[in-house]
Amino acid sequence: RPTGLLDPKITLKPLNNQIDETIELCRQRVEKSERVLVTTLTKRTAEDLADYLRDVGLKVRYLHSDIDTIERVEILRGLRAGDFDILVGINLLREGLDLPEVSLVCILDADKEGFLRSQTSLIQTAGRAARHINGEVVLFADTVTQSMQALISISEYRRTKQMEYNEVHGITPQTVRRAVQESLHTILRGREIESSVIRETGGDFNVTELLRELEDEMQQASANLEFERAALLRDQIMEVKSGAGILKIEPKRRPVKYTRNAGRRRSRV
Repeated sequence: RPTGLLDPKITLKPLNNQIDETIELCRQRVEKSERVLVTTLTKRTAEDLADYLRDVGLKVRYLHSDIDTIERVEILRGLRAGDFDILVGINLLREGLDLPEVSLVCILDADKEGFLRSQTSLIQTAGRAARHINGEVVLFADTVTQSMQALISISEYRRTKQMEYNEVHGITPQTVRRAVQESLHTILRGREIESSVIRETGGDFNVTELLRELEDEMQQASANLEFERAALLRDQIMEVKSGAGILKIEPKRRPVKYTRNAGRRRSRV
């Protein structure tokens, strides 16, 4: 890896007192100005856990499919910017979820086999801590499932190879650094004001130029791994092309999931 980073360490802890243990782990990371992801199995659990962590004095928010696209982007931006320290979610595997400030991922009920605790899901979830030098993944479980064992084995193998490579080439691991993007709410407000001025003054607005600018921004966002923002810009392009109005964005609509392979959007379950 160019930065010399190793795959995150994998730690096993028992289910008993997993919430209290998670709180303590979160506090340790917060003291270092690092961020934490906590994954649960249901929306209700995510919301309840976020409320509980907030009650014990931690700065936390939750994220799931009921939250609309723009708000999801704002929540992720807020985590990176330090507006809060802990994000509780269910399926944190969305393409392009790039959070270099996250050093710890806590996976609750890791031994509950299913889609959210499959081998692929565990490996991808663990990868959310792979961009920080102190990356660690804590699996709370009473038994080691095949999926968990696969994650542990793959992680150990990768770490060994990565350490050998770093030693041979004299590479010192460094946390990934990436600027926090501007708030989408601020960007959209600015564009809405511009559009309003144009309409009120009867100005002649060049739709072709607008589309070109939006497409350039979308490509740049994708190149910067800001896939949530790129998806939002793609929505704007589609709305302009369909004649729905210049940069018209509905504040509330059914969340959608963008899949890199399919190249189209489909409703999230």
